[in-house]
This record gives sequence, structure tokens and C-alpha cells, in this order.
Amino acid sequence: MASFNKVILMGNLTRDPEVRYTPSGTAVSEVGLAVNRTWFDKQTNQKKEEVTFVDVTLWGRQAEVAGEYLGKGRGVLIEGRLQLDQWDDKETGQKRSKLRVVGESMTMLPGRGDGAPQRSGGGQNFNAGGGAPAANAAPASDAPAANAAPASDGPAAPAAGGFETGGGSAPPDDDVPF
Repeated sequence: MASFNKVILMGNLTRDPEVRYTPSGTAVSEVGLAVNRTWFDKQTNQKKEEVTFVDVTLWGRQAEVAGEYLGKGRGVLIEGRLQLDQWDDKETGQKRSKLRVVGESMTMLPGRGDGAPQRSGGGQNFNAGGGAPAANAAPASDAPAANAAPASDGPAAPAAGGFETGGGSAPPDDDVPF
């Protein structure tokens, strides 16, 4: 039988991440994520909101990045897998279990709770394989990508960030509120 275990969540951190280290030196961080769902209830003619709280475990460089750059209220997109933890309660002797998400990729989102200026190009993506930006992450500089299409005789299309790269001009420096 085929199986597929993938979770994609976008929400805000419920607390500041705390980084701990295993005896072998691997960083681990437990973060809480609040995921909001809104809908319109036709029976009561009102907008409703529901919040789901999810525990996420980050390992390695992801955990270190979370501890250094993330704080309570900061938006983050997590891709990962579900894991069921089971144990015996020492006080009652009952079997207990908890479903959590093990983060495999983390993208820091611009917005509230970060306190630092953000580029309009989007968040930085860190994957579980060492913390280097993932292939779909925004480029770290405004320089054209190495695999950009060659120049043509016609008008150039804007680059991925929405700005033309011709002439070495930088994107406009305006105060966008997001």
C-alpha cells in the first residue's frame, strides 16, 4: 500500500524558539505555530475564525536559524511530516500520544513580529539539508541569475522580482508597508 506523509503549514509563532543541543551536538528547537482558518457562516451571516495550535520540531541548521532570527508572532511557512510520539505517563501509568510536525523546510515570512526591515522579494527558505537556501528561495542579491535567458532584440521582460535588470539599475527604494 502506498503512503504519503507531507504537511504544509503557514502561521505565526506562539512563542520565541529555544534552541537546545543533543549530546552529539545537533541543534533542536520546539516551536509552536498558530494557524488561522476563517470562513463565512451563512446560517448566522457572520465571519468566523478558528485557530489551530501545532507543535513543530526543527533540527540542525533550521533550529539554529529559528533561534537566531524568529520570535513570537513572526510568520513562517513550514513543510514537513507528521510524527506520532508515544510514551507512558509516569504519574498515571497511562499510555499517552501526541501528533507533531517535524519540519523539513522552513521559510521565514516578512511581516509582523520581526522588527527588522524586510526586502520585498519574500522570505528566506531553509531546508533540512544543512540550512542552505532551497532552490525556490529568493536570490540573495539583485544580480541576474546565472541561468537567465540570453538577451534578445525585443523589449526585455521584467525579472522575477518585478524589476528590469537591464542597465544595472536597482529596484526603487520606497517605503512599502509590508
